[in-house]
Amino acid sequence: MKNEFSLAFNEVLEEKQLPKEVILAALESAMVSAYRRAVNASSAQHVEAKIEPESGKVTVYAEKEVVESVMDERTEVSLEQARKVNPLCQIGDMVIVESTPRDFGRVAAQTARQVIQQRIREAERSAQMKYFERQLGEIVSGVVQATNAQSTTIGLDMKAEGIMPANQKIPGERFRVHDRVRAIIMEIKDGSRGPQIILSRAHRNFLRRLLENEVPEIYHGIVEIRAIAREPGQRAKVAVSATQSGVDPVGACVGVKGVRIQAIVKELHDEKIDIIEWSPDPVVYISKAISPARVSGVYLTEGEKTATVVVMEDQLSLAIGRDGQNARLAAKLTGWRIDIKSVSEAAADALTRLQTEPSMALMAQAEKDNLPLISEILAKKAENRPLTPEEYQTLAHFVDRVERRVIERQRAAEQESAGKLAEARAGIPAIAFEQPLDVLGLPEHVYNILTEADYRTAGDLLLAMKTAPDRVLGLPGIGPKAMQAIRTAVENASFPSEQPQQPEVVEAPIPSADSAPQPEPLEEAAPVATVTVTEEEPEQETSFEELFKLRPESFTPAADDEIEKKDKKGKKGKKAFEYEYDEERGEVVGRKKHKRGGDFYEEW
Repeated sequence: MKNEFSLAFNEVLEEKQLPKEVILAALESAMVSAYRRAVNASSAQHVEAKIEPESGKVTVYAEKEVVESVMDERTEVSLEQARKVNPLCQIGDMVIVESTPRDFGRVAAQTARQVIQQRIREAERSAQMKYFERQLGEIVSGVVQATNAQSTTIGLDMKAEGIMPANQKIPGERFRVHDRVRAIIMEIKDGSRGPQIILSRAHRNFLRRLLENEVPEIYHGIVEIRAIAREPGQRAKVAVSATQSGVDPVGACVGVKGVRIQAIVKELHDEKIDIIEWSPDPVVYISKAISPARVSGVYLTEGEKTATVVVMEDQLSLAIGRDGQNARLAAKLTGWRIDIKSVSEAAADALTRLQTEPSMALMAQAEKDNLPLISEILAKKAENRPLTPEEYQTLAHFVDRVERRVIERQRAAEQESAGKLAEARAGIPAIAFEQPLDVLGLPEHVYNILTEADYRTAGDLLLAMKTAPDRVLGLPGIGPKAMQAIRTAVENASFPSEQPQQPEVVEAPIPSADSAPQPEPLEEAAPVATVTVTEEEPEQETSFEELFKLRPESFTPAADDEIEKKDKKGKKGKKAFEYEYDEERGEVVGRKKHKRGGDFYEEW
């Protein structure tokens, strides 16, 4: 039968939901603190406590000094008692012996309660922090504990509490105590009273996680969510695409008779959700993003990333949405700036451009037969007279022709600009784009300004000064003096590839008549004779070996046969030198010949 300690221990384990080792460590630490208080032990003394989980028996061990006669039982132990623990100990050694006081269980229960509670709370907070850090960005469910105008407190697992600020609620939602709420963990902070968990229902990732939970195809990766634009409580747009052929991404998200999407709409307080199919073509993607309105044409300005969307008169209000909401969400979803126009407004703008802008003269000439008809239809529209569907189609075709020609002209201008840029870049050595900017010798403040403006190499600055010097002059801190310094540095810039080729120089060693014989190779210790070879055709390079074979006399010293030299005894001796090309080593070598005993032997 289990004793009271075992029952209480198991109860704490079940209540705190902590590992057994954590609770035991907290209890042992509390016993050590209780022992120090009970005997007034020093904090410098090493003390350990062991607890038997089954019986609850507490044993305390303390480090003490071995002495002949004990004066202080708290820090000293007799040699006889110490040798029961360590038979080899001597006087003056430190040993760890059992020091459990009498009736220690009752004393520890009274003095260690606060320490045990503190250690358990710390362990509980650490476990909560680790658990919810793994849940970051995921949906959790909790019960509302308190709510006010500033925030709502929600009870979560592991007895943790989450805070949902007012700006993270869905507008129009009202919570009551004991309501069960689902939210996403947006942020976790480590506080003095435990982890501070910030919850959100207004974040777009909350909608993403709901779709993953409700749509198995998204969870398994068959359907991918490309982008989400959301205004909480009102409307959201989701772009999806299929990673496998034959799968309808929109149908998978909506479900049979809208069952899947209706469950999400109900969770989001009746928020309207538009599911559209993502497309790599910006024109198609933007056309679908404007849904439910029907689009007559989409015309892109790539440089400014602006899209002009033309719709019929009856689709204009639907395309813009209430307070511009539909257009705003479409712009967030696609990442393009969207300008929505009615077909009559777009036709009027196109007509004005043809009549006023000189750059549109060629287009105006091509459309001269259609301009009177367009002007007549627009005048009829200005008088609030109804237009026929054929007249609307005429305006739409006119806008389409003009916009397409404008786009073609822009592309031609971009290609021309790219051609000029490539031509300017071709006039700059390629190595200039590998050299750092400081090789130009610019003043320090000018160098710092250019570096901050993302001019990293000398080639970048040379290209900018060739194509757009006004852009460099417009940088903050660049004035006339700084610009003059930049021009001077650019004009005087030189790079290794621009340096003229130097004539090839071949160095051959010449032995000196006055120098002592050296055991090392002759070319390292002897004086050097320089032979200059100038090639007639720069394009063809002659190797060193070919030169030696063709002109060996150029590499032979003037006094080449015999050089007289004195030995240590003052006698004169003869030493012969000769040069030849070694094919195995691939270089010219010198040979020294010594005469000994009437026979010659060669030494390299």
